[in-house]
This record gives sequence, structure tokens and C-alpha cells, in this order.
Amino acid sequence: MTEKRDITERADIELMLNNFYGRVRNNELLGPIFNSRIGDRWPEHLDKMYRFWETVLLNEHSYGGSPFLPHASMQIDASHFAIWKSLFIATVDQLFAGPTANTAKWRAELMAELFNSKIEYSRKSGFKPIQ
Repeated sequence: MTEKRDITERADIELMLNNFYGRVRNNELLGPIFNSRIGDRWPEHLDKMYRFWETVLLNEHSYGGSPFLPHASMQIDASHFAIWKSLFIATVDQLFAGPTANTAKWRAELMAELFNSKIEYSRKSGFKPIQ
């Protein structure tokens, strides 16, 4: 059995996200949501996600944007985020081990909780995020 290595470079992030979004696209709950929203723009979405996670995990400041806004109007809830987190963590665990891999899982959990909380607040209060 080969020992897993940590996430250390952009190629690792690409491997992680290609595998993760393959799982998302094939998931019966998440797949239709992502596929209808992204359509044929998967390459550009993946590139944006590579840059986002490269910034978050490798301190390479290649992403600029507001990651919450595209999610604000989506019809998603805690059940969607639970599956998203589960798929993300399973992907990282399958491919990598180490401090950066652990940080990736921790950050994903935090983002899912934050996004879900903001969406719930927005729906209950009628507050609309600034576009």
C-alpha cells in the first residue's frame, strides 16, 4: 500500500477537485443542481475552483471574488451541504493525508456551515446579499 502524501501544489488541488466534482456531478441530489447551473461551463468553473483552493490552501493569491454570491439564490439547504461536505472529505481522504489535507477538510466544513447559515438567514429575514 502506498502512503498518501499531502496537498503541496496546484496539480494536487486539480486532482482533488476533478475527483470531487466528478462525484458531485454523479450525485443524485447535487448533480442536477450543479449541472443545470454550470451547464457547459465546467472548465471555467473548475479553473475558478482551482484558483480558490490554491489561494486558501497554498497561499498562492490567484483567486479574487466573492464565493458566496453565486450560492445565495440557489434552492439548497443543510441536506445539500451535508452531502457536499461528505463528498469533499471522502475525496480528500481517498487521495491525501497530512496537515494541508486536514486544513482542506476543515475549511470545507466551515464554508458549508457559513454558506448554509447565510442562506437560511437570507430566506428568513428577506435580506438579499449585495450583488
